[in-house]
Amino acid sequence: MKTLLAATVALMGTLVLPAQAQTYPSKPLRLILPYPPGGPTDIMGRTAGAILTKAWGLQVVADNRPGFNGNLGTALCAKAPPDGYTFCTVSGAQAVAPGISSTVTFDGTRDFSHVTLLAILPMLLVVHPSLPVRTTRDFIAFTQKRPGALNYASTGVGVTPQLTMEMFKQQTGTDIVNITYKGAVAALVDQVSGRVETSFSIAVGAMPYVKQGKLRALGVSTRVRFPPLPDVPTIDEAGLKGFDASSWQGIVMPAGVPRDIVEHMSSTLAAGLKAPDMAARILDLGGIVVGNRPEEFAAFYKAEAVKWSRVAKEANVRID
Repeated sequence: MKTLLAATVALMGTLVLPAQAQTYPSKPLRLILPYPPGGPTDIMGRTAGAILTKAWGLQVVADNRPGFNGNLGTALCAKAPPDGYTFCTVSGAQAVAPGISSTVTFDGTRDFSHVTLLAILPMLLVVHPSLPVRTTRDFIAFTQKRPGALNYASTGVGVTPQLTMEMFKQQTGTDIVNITYKGAVAALVDQVSGRVETSFSIAVGAMPYVKQGKLRALGVSTRVRFPPLPDVPTIDEAGLKGFDASSWQGIVMPAGVPRDIVEHMSSTLAAGLKAPDMAARILDLGGIVVGNRPEEFAAFYKAEAVKWSRVAKEANVRID
């Protein structure tokens, strides 16, 4: 009798989650944004929130929690209740963080339910117009003759733009000094003013300045050219064969969120992202829409963690 009762209780437990998921969502959701307002993570995160609000008719409350290269807000997300009402944006910085710091309290491959990869964000190798270079080849030659003389801007240690420049340095034998900023907006301000000569800047933030002539784009970090800037060649085309890097933005929930809730948010975001008007809007901002399935995003996240941890180790990048 006890065995039958236990089996009945277990069966009822398996039936409860789908019934709960059918009523999801029924209240406002919290979106943790682990970087300051105005940067790529904030822009893409709020875009995702707007898609969910439109589809579900519920408020998505944006909660900016910057600090520790985005890892403060991400750790907060990992510890949130796994009920589907808290989610956050993650990027390459969070994928690599556990490999370059002993103080990061989350493991991105274990502590999250991966929802979807929102978009790939190509980066632009940009310089201040006062620098006498017009191509990536020019820039490499110019920099090789001036080891340690130029500075590059990044939004922190261990973030994808910084690691992309470190990979560039490894492949070109150049020496460019990293100047870190608390966010993309602050970094771009100093680049436009000429205080910092160069960077790999995420296109979503750098595009307006490139179009205004305040920054010069020498190359695109991805293997294919970036549609809004078709005349800017890739770094691969400039001679660094196989060079391929991009920033990206994805959505995760805490580990343990019921699978059907994860699938529901994933499919809702994918549909909204791939709507022609939204895809065009994100492309205009500097991103290429993805909107993949949870398992695809989880595999991508893991591969990015391995790739950038290798680059960070060679460059001796640590954030302890």
